[in-house]
Amino acid sequence: MSRANNVRGPTSALTEFLRESGITPTAVALRAANRIPRQDENTTDAAAAETPQEEAEAAEPDPDPSPRRTRRRNTNYDSDELDDPPTPAKKQKVTKAAETKKAAAKGKGRKVKKGKDDDDDDEEDAYTALSRSLWSNQGASSSKPPVGGFANCAKCEKRFTVTKYTMAAIPGPGYLCHPCAKAGGSDPFKKPAVPKKRKPAAERRNVTHFEERLFPSLASLCIEIISRHLNEIDAFGDIGTLNMQSISKAISKNRSLSSENAHLFYGAEHTNLTLTRPDALTTLAYLNPNLTTLRLDFCGLISDAVISAWSNSLPNLVSLQLLGPFLIKPPAWIQFFTSHPKLECFFITQSPRFDLECLDALIDTSGETLQKLGLQEVGQLSDEFLQSIARLAGHLKVLDISDPSTPCSDDALITLLEAVGPTLTSLNISGHHTAEDDVLLSGVQPNVQCLSSLAIRGLGRLSNEGVADFFSGWTSNPPLTSLDMSRIPLLKNEALLALLEHSGSALQELNINGWKDVENEALEQIGVRAPELRTIDLGFCRGVDDFTLKGLIEQNNGVIREIKVWGCNRVAGKWHLSGKKHENLRIYGIESFN
Repeated sequence: MSRANNVRGPTSALTEFLRESGITPTAVALRAANRIPRQDENTTDAAAAETPQEEAEAAEPDPDPSPRRTRRRNTNYDSDELDDPPTPAKKQKVTKAAETKKAAAKGKGRKVKKGKDDDDDDEEDAYTALSRSLWSNQGASSSKPPVGGFANCAKCEKRFTVTKYTMAAIPGPGYLCHPCAKAGGSDPFKKPAVPKKRKPAAERRNVTHFEERLFPSLASLCIEIISRHLNEIDAFGDIGTLNMQSISKAISKNRSLSSENAHLFYGAEHTNLTLTRPDALTTLAYLNPNLTTLRLDFCGLISDAVISAWSNSLPNLVSLQLLGPFLIKPPAWIQFFTSHPKLECFFITQSPRFDLECLDALIDTSGETLQKLGLQEVGQLSDEFLQSIARLAGHLKVLDISDPSTPCSDDALITLLEAVGPTLTSLNISGHHTAEDDVLLSGVQPNVQCLSSLAIRGLGRLSNEGVADFFSGWTSNPPLTSLDMSRIPLLKNEALLALLEHSGSALQELNINGWKDVENEALEQIGVRAPELRTIDLGFCRGVDDFTLKGLIEQNNGVIREIKVWGCNRVAGKWHLSGKKHENLRIYGIESFN
């Protein structure tokens, strides 16, 4: 709305457009309050006279182009209505000259629309939206009283002072006092809730507490380069047995070891050979005639033909360890045992065709010299196997009969330990999940006196009291250096304290994974009573926390190298170590940064 001196401050484009169209708060309020059109005007006559009037106005200059005069020409609405009639008899045709003159008179340098835009503007519906004040008052004719003024409550009709918290009555008209507004379930003094700021997705996922970069050693870089260019190498030279094994493991990841490059690992000078995923197995026997110790991991390609070739060669072989020879049949095994009657070590893993006849052939030919026997994950292992192994009494030192398809009975295990127990230094009976406390109390405790390594993983029927009594009464045996008692969920504080009391001073490897009911007080004794620990697995021990690990590391003699805490939710890795640093220590399983 223009002033008398035609001076006004800066406004937005939308405000200027509404002002030129005559849409102001006052006009809209009046039109909404007087919705019923006047009855004294004849709508039919106005519609009939509309077209000649518009043509005359288009031809003659308009002396007064103000919005007020424009609204007087509309005969179907009150004087406060702003738009054109909704149902004109004929589309309005406004010439370009008339529009240009009207725009110049209003003082607006707006571009004139052409063509289809003119028709769209003329056919727009009438503006019927309510103003903000009328919407809040549901049709009241007056706006909200000023703050500090007085008004009558629309509900209780009491006079009250208007504040900025005064609320409109629903339905209107009028306003409510504060007591009536609260009684209606609305709190006029309640502050609007501030929306909670959400962190970006990247920040929520990044929970790493620290990042440590480990630079590879020179030897590891050389091994990596050799594994990439293995087919371009003529000979390794004198690189040592350990480096040879490292190269074999590196190239086994991509199965690069083949008959074309197998000669790099073979030679008449080798007496000890360890390979992973080997190839050219028949050639191995011909190019390594002086082998005494042979270990092959993931050797599923070994067949009867390979074993037959080994039977006619490798005359000095006394130790054989095979992982995965599941293709070899009993006749080939028997032929090999017959041709090598002085075996001292025989370990096989995952050989389902190895039967009792093969075992008897091994004991018949090498029974006087065999000191280490391992039948791990042999599918046909049974009580009859244990009766044959008992024939090795007097010189068997290492025995591994773990993870059979069908567990052996307690009586068979006790009978075996009575025969071979006095000379055993390492025993692994893991996986015989039906074994109970009698195997330890009647089999191991009275018959084994020089054991240094014990593995009873997965013997779920062992009780807390039985294990505690076993270690408390096993005074004839020196402290153990390696102990695997994982996955025995019934063991608690008493078993752990008895274990530490018996073997804590010499213990180097300890695995108590799955002891879920051990409390923190007992776990803290590990660092105090076992200072020589090198590796320990505390996975899924719910009582382990940061203080447990801190005490374990600080009280160690500096030889600990590996700690596993998988499933320990209370470990956050935020402890601070004091004293000597353990640079070679590796901790696995902290959920905060794994």
